[in-house]
Amino acid sequence: MSDAGPLSELLVVDLTRALAGPQAAMMLGDLGARVIKVESAAGDDTRAWGPPWAGEVATGTAEVLRDSTYFMSANRNKESIVLDLKDPEDADVLAALARRADVLLENFRTGALDRLGFTVERLHSLNPRLVIGSITGFGHDGPEASRAGYDQIAQGEGGLMSVTGIEQPTKVGVPIADLLAGMNLAYGVVAALHERSTTGVGRVVRTSLLAGVVGVHAFQGTAWLQGGRVPGVSGAHHPAIAPYGTFATGSAPVQVAVGSEGLWARFAALVGLDADEPRFARNGERVAHREELIAVIEERFCTQPAEHWLGLLLEAGIPAGKVRSMDDVYAWDQVLSQGLVLDVDHPAYGMLRLSGSPLRFDENPYSGGRESHVAPPTLGQHSEAIRAWLAEEPGEQGT
Repeated sequence: MSDAGPLSELLVVDLTRALAGPQAAMMLGDLGARVIKVESAAGDDTRAWGPPWAGEVATGTAEVLRDSTYFMSANRNKESIVLDLKDPEDADVLAALARRADVLLENFRTGALDRLGFTVERLHSLNPRLVIGSITGFGHDGPEASRAGYDQIAQGEGGLMSVTGIEQPTKVGVPIADLLAGMNLAYGVVAALHERSTTGVGRVVRTSLLAGVVGVHAFQGTAWLQGGRVPGVSGAHHPAIAPYGTFATGSAPVQVAVGSEGLWARFAALVGLDADEPRFARNGERVAHREELIAVIEERFCTQPAEHWLGLLLEAGIPAGKVRSMDDVYAWDQVLSQGLVLDVDHPAYGMLRLSGSPLRFDENPYSGGRESHVAPPTLGQHSEAIRAWLAEEPGEQGT
């Protein structure tokens, strides 16, 4: 495999903005693909989703170069060109990119790209090998296909908020609907590229924020579909396993995951409980008496600080851990050892620290076989160079 990454021969045209589509494009870029991000003169919406601002971090002022750190989170390993797709000359530039591309990603509202003159049929007439990846909020058809998609709305409409929180439905602390949709699109695109290697023809891959959320309901979905039970919020504890959650101690909270009867026997002995007490002898009984069990465990845990219990739990082979804040996570040696923090040199802001790709290939800790990551681009940073490249290169179809 090339050090540049397993997708290093591919060109991706990224028409997306906000988060779901840019996340998908960034994942392909992490794997070595050349990603050209097409932006309007106003730029991707997320450039303005702050504070904090990357310019403020780098220069101490937010008066200039106000790209947000939010934008930085989903746009590494990309080039940026500014195009007005309603302008015929700029539309010709996009057509030239489509002829050369392997993948084109878009997350316009249903029908918007068609109205700009870039229907699926036209794109495939320009390049039959083009894999087209498309994300919408609620799906490409059906009675609510025309609705705009935002993570906040999808989390609620897709049921995720109904099982998250303590006393009332709560959104997840990261834009999980967007991120899931982006991840789903990226793996669908890779599958379509594999198929194209046999058929020679590009396929259209479609997903949505709604599909991403419903697709990870897991046991909560089958609780209703198969069990007829509507699940609700369960706070920091698992609704079907006990003890499995976050517990107070004499200092900071600790997490414990007792996922088997063997672990329960060890855990009970460690904290001084009778493993065979009828209320707690089997997982079903422990779930039914969860509140009583939590109270007993926390009564014991609060006699000693968190580090005391973590040491004992881990030594006994019982899954346990801290509840880390973001600053603690990014200072943790284990995170650093996995290449999950990247230092990249930005042309305007200097050195930036970004979270990295979760993938490793062979022994390379820097994800995807790519040893050099590129900072998120400034708006239109590569416009001139891309136009010059298009003028010089023949309009061959993607590899």
